[in-house]
Parts: sequence; C-alpha cells; structure tokens
Amino acid sequence: MDAASSSSGPPARHALVTGGAGFIGSHLVDRLLAEGSRVTVVDDLSTGRRTNVPEGHERLRFIQSDLTVAIESMGADERFDEIYHLAAAVGVQLVVREPIRCIETNVLQTGALLRFAADHGRNENGCPTLIASSSEVYGKGSKTPFHEEDDVVYGPTTVSRWSYACSKAIDEYLALAYHAAGRTPCVIARFFNTIGPRQVGDYGMVVPRFVGAALAGGPIEVHGDGTQSRCFADVRDVSTILPRLLRSGPCLGRVFNVGADDPISIGDLALRVRAVVGSESEIRLVPYDQAYSVGFEDLRQRRPDLTRIREAVGYRPILTLEESIRDIASWMRSEERAWPSC
Repeated sequence: MDAASSSSGPPARHALVTGGAGFIGSHLVDRLLAEGSRVTVVDDLSTGRRTNVPEGHERLRFIQSDLTVAIESMGADERFDEIYHLAAAVGVQLVVREPIRCIETNVLQTGALLRFAADHGRNENGCPTLIASSSEVYGKGSKTPFHEEDDVVYGPTTVSRWSYACSKAIDEYLALAYHAAGRTPCVIARFFNTIGPRQVGDYGMVVPRFVGAALAGGPIEVHGDGTQSRCFADVRDVSTILPRLLRSGPCLGRVFNVGADDPISIGDLALRVRAVVGSESEIRLVPYDQAYSVGFEDLRQRRPDLTRIREAVGYRPILTLEESIRDIASWMRSEERAWPSC
C-alpha cells in the first residue's frame, strides 16, 4: 500500500517498525511521524503498550499481531521505504525465566522479517532494514571498551543467561548475510543500556526498577556487589540516530555500537537515583543467585567504543543521566507506576 502523492512534494516515506509500541520502538515512531513519514507498527503487545503510540494519527497504522502472522498477511503490493526491526524478547529476568520464548522470538521472527524485506522494498534490491541488536552479543567481553570487531566468548549452553546473546548474534549473522547476498540492505544497531520514559522495570531493566522502588519508598535492590559498571544512554538520543544510520549508504552492511560511554557503578547508580528522586529508600545488596538463578554470570563492566558511529554519523549523546532519571520518575508518577519491589 503506497503513500498517496502530495501536491507539495513527493510521497511520504513509508516505514515499518516492528515492536513499535515498545520502549525504543515507540520513541522511534514519534521521530518518524514528526518528520512526516507514514508509519506501520506491528506489535503483539507482549511487552509493549498500546498507549505508547498515538491513537487516530492519520499517518500511523497499528497492527496488533504476532510479527510473522502480520507480515504473511500483507499483500505483494505492500511496499516500504525502510524497516526498523525492534521486535524482540528483552530483559535479563525474561531471558532467564523464558529462554524458549526469547530464542524463538529473536531468531525465527528476524528470519521471517528479512525474507519479507527482500520482497517488499521499492525496488528489486529489497527494503533497507535496521536490525536492533544488543551489547549482550559481546558475551563475557575480554577487553574494554567493546569494539564492533572484537572476538566474543559465551558461557556454556547449560547456562540460559547466554542464550539471548547467542540469539542476537545469529540475528546479526543473518542480516549481514542478506546484505552481502544483495537481497536487502541492512545495518546493525548494537544497543547498550538505553533508558528513558516508557521503560518499565518488569523485565529486569535496572534504572526503572531503581526509580520505581525509590518513588514507592521501598528498598532499592542492587544485584551483586554493586561494583559492576554500565553506561546509560537516553532513548531520545538513541532513537534520533537510527534513521540516520539506515539512510546513510556507507553505514549499510556494518555494525554500530549505540549508547553512551561514561560508566557508572550500579551501586553509585542507586545512590544517584535516590538523590534525584529525593527518596530515603534503603539500598540493599541482593546476591545474583537469589535475584536470578544459581550459576548466573554478569559482566563486571560494559562500555562501548563509539568511534565508529561518531565518525559515520556524528553521534553525540546529549541528555544526562540525571535528566533521564528525572524524566523516568515524572513519567512513572503520571502513569502511577511505582513499585516497592519490582
């Protein structure tokens, strides 16, 4: 279904966003609509929320469906200018709790999406597609900061924690193979810790979990000893850069770290959240075996090398960690989302 012609210019760009009612996806949808694109969102709402995307927008079509079912139902004449594949099972707690769901969602749906992209672009070269990947692909991370060309090491298959990393690595291999074969142009966005409004702590995301506990006055539970460090980028910075990556010819066929590169320990993060929110919550250390499962492994640090994305598209995160925390807290208050223990 092509965009209608406009008397003042060419047809609006038509974008497909899978997982568009999710955290990152919904912010991307906002960006695309603001620039004048037509947007089709496919989301089964298993982790996304319908209220994350606008109702009744004249350039937005929302399809609540399993992704494979949705794309199989689209006719041969359904054409897109670009595809953003953000549908995935995410969150450490969800991965540990439901590994079958995570593996099948991440691998099988990506395969179906790439086959669809190859046949539903504006020309015979396929539809330019951005595949959302994860810093989990770096596995145990033998050095820091993580560079896109680093070798990776994963734990044994008997530890389900590593299944997510492997599934996202398969997604990357598959997308790059489609690109190399000339079936559809692809770019990989390897997300590091992304935070901001609309993110919930239900699936183990650390910042909204901390903010929700602080707002409720309950204990802020830090898993492990709190000395492990992460870098946090605001979703509004991240979502802005995704169209630029996909629309830049030299970026196609490549992998890009997307995030921030100023680390903070998780213990200090808990203190920062408590200070920004103005809470007196107790900060409580919880062993990994108690928080997840026996034998759970975590990285001591996770910091991206952003040289490639800076040189390619001039990416520079703008929003500070304090601004992100403050805006998450404001959003949670407006949504009445605050949990004593989440």
